[in-house]
Amino acid sequence: MSFKEKIIKEKLPLHIAVIMDGNGRWAQKRGNKRVFGHKNGVAAVRDTVEAAAELGLEYLTLYAFSTENWNRPRTEIDALMSLLVATINKEMKTLLDNNVRLLTIGDIGSLPVSVSDKLKIAVEKTAVCGGLKLILALSYSSRWEIVNAVRNIAVKIESGELKSQDIDRRIFEQFLNTAGIPEPELLIRTSGEYRLSNFLLWQMAYTELYFTGTLWPDFRREDLYKAIVNFQSRERRFGKTSKQIKKNIKVDC
Repeated sequence: MSFKEKIIKEKLPLHIAVIMDGNGRWAQKRGNKRVFGHKNGVAAVRDTVEAAAELGLEYLTLYAFSTENWNRPRTEIDALMSLLVATINKEMKTLLDNNVRLLTIGDIGSLPVSVSDKLKIAVEKTAVCGGLKLILALSYSSRWEIVNAVRNIAVKIESGELKSQDIDRRIFEQFLNTAGIPEPELLIRTSGEYRLSNFLLWQMAYTELYFTGTLWPDFRREDLYKAIVNFQSRERRFGKTSKQIKKNIKVDC
């Protein structure tokens, strides 16, 4: 029995986030430059997105480029940006054919104009799609996002539009990049690393974490299915006890 056959369709996670790690090591193992790994990682993105759409997942967030990645060698950054533009152009038909809507989070204004313009066009073209929401995290980091949210809240307080005593979790989340997007229920990180790398730290307070040694260019839909099956075997308690969960006892927080 394949992992796909083991998936309980009624218990699919609403939102899966993925840290796509291992492109550079995959390339170096083959005696190639890191960019070679990034290019081959596109096939993993395509297969994962298509599989997610076929399953009926609602949200899939891919950590594509962090704010810290700007510290990489200029040649690698330039190659990544060129690859991003080429991939958007090439995969547009695939997104539309699979009814996938593209969204972005992150400091998009810091991207080269050629990239941000292509992203804007892709977001507009896929706005008609009602299936999977594919969210690309670009020039993103959780610390940047939280500081940016605090700064914008401060502006509202200074203008008199908000009062400090009115700020709660619900208000704060309206100022995050992910406003209106449900929190990830499952995080997948590839390549055998065990850290969050400044990714969706606020949003992943109760996210189930799944780590695999598979390098991203080798990640395929069966790996996604395996992660989902593992997720469905877990008991999610959100601070309650197992007994409360089994009895479906409601507790006021």
